[in-house]
Amino acid sequence: MTLVSQAEFRIFPDDCDAYGHLNQATLLRLFERARWDIMARGPGMDVFTRHGVWPAARKTTIEYRAQAFPGDVLRIDLRLSRLGTTSMTLLQTAQRVGDGRVIAEAEFVMVTIDGEGRPAPVPDDVPRALGARASRSVSETRQILAGDLLTSVDVRGEGPAVLFIHGFPFDRTLWRMLATTLAGWRRIAPDLRGFGQTPLEGGDGTLGTYVEDLVALLDAMKIDRAVICGLSMGGYIAFEMLRRYPQRIRALVLCNTRATADDAETGAAREKQIARVRRDGTAFLTETMLPRLLAPVTAKIMPDVVEQVKQMMTGASPEGIVLALKAMRARPDSTPDLARIAVPTLVIGGREDALIPAAEVRAMADAIPGAHCAIMPDAGHLTPLEQPINTSRLVSEFLEALK
Repeated sequence: MTLVSQAEFRIFPDDCDAYGHLNQATLLRLFERARWDIMARGPGMDVFTRHGVWPAARKTTIEYRAQAFPGDVLRIDLRLSRLGTTSMTLLQTAQRVGDGRVIAEAEFVMVTIDGEGRPAPVPDDVPRALGARASRSVSETRQILAGDLLTSVDVRGEGPAVLFIHGFPFDRTLWRMLATTLAGWRRIAPDLRGFGQTPLEGGDGTLGTYVEDLVALLDAMKIDRAVICGLSMGGYIAFEMLRRYPQRIRALVLCNTRATADDAETGAAREKQIARVRRDGTAFLTETMLPRLLAPVTAKIMPDVVEQVKQMMTGASPEGIVLALKAMRARPDSTPDLARIAVPTLVIGGREDALIPAAEVRAMADAIPGAHCAIMPDAGHLTPLEQPINTSRLVSEFLEALK
């Protein structure tokens, strides 16, 4: 529990009741004003609205300890005592500056909600402003032996399974914000071979390596069928999985991905990347890829997302990067397979995706029988991170329709 900041307020006569004592309602207002004052000095008073959420008070407990009078100056401290996925508990103390007397102590349980009043993840900027690390555990991380590979997996909840496949060059944490909102489903997000906390240990440089790993993971977890949700390279893997193991797929969610294979120019660019990774390591990826991954508005107002993307990109092993580049370069064209997809499919794209244009995403969705397509405004190539509330709503509604 970390003391993060203080705000001071002078008591005026109109803040008091008929007996000249600080009014209880005024004190409650001063506690709230102190919270906003600290937000204004940190991420900004619009920190919630720019993430599409709002903090709602769920529970308030106040213990009054002493009286305050006109002319008194109160120093209000703010502490973050508990951080959940969609809620936080704040402790505030009002102390008279003149004699150090504690006037009142309060505990506030706040829940962040979206525009429809549903719980939504607390923006990472908020706990950071309140003295806590932005990263937090929102699931149980397991080490599962899947075939011959000890795979790091985030597992959350119970119910029908959703398997999340991250893109390149990311890791399982890409899905944490989305996964927290899908109650009623067993959400499984592994690190692919060579990424995050999963070791490389071989691999033949094809998408089939990842597919066999993921099917082995489902077997180890005794899951017959799952909804497959893949982003970018994760979508390429989903297509390969659909060719090899269609019986294991209940439905598809395809985010910021394409069905076509690499053209000659893209294949040559991947070969150059492979050579540079072998020569210089992976540090250059952040410099060269990051500007094209996020929409301009994301880079401007969501520094927590920018930092998360950097951390994921720098966490991959050079060997894992090379394996993935080879696999993407060698992948087949999945366009002929689109018309044969017989499971419910949701396709999501970003209007400002510089890597896979929205028009290409729409064309892919049009070729899949019965697919629903959504193009998110103010989103680039990482829609689940850039538009978490809207993406969560879309995926949640899609999954509910499967039950």
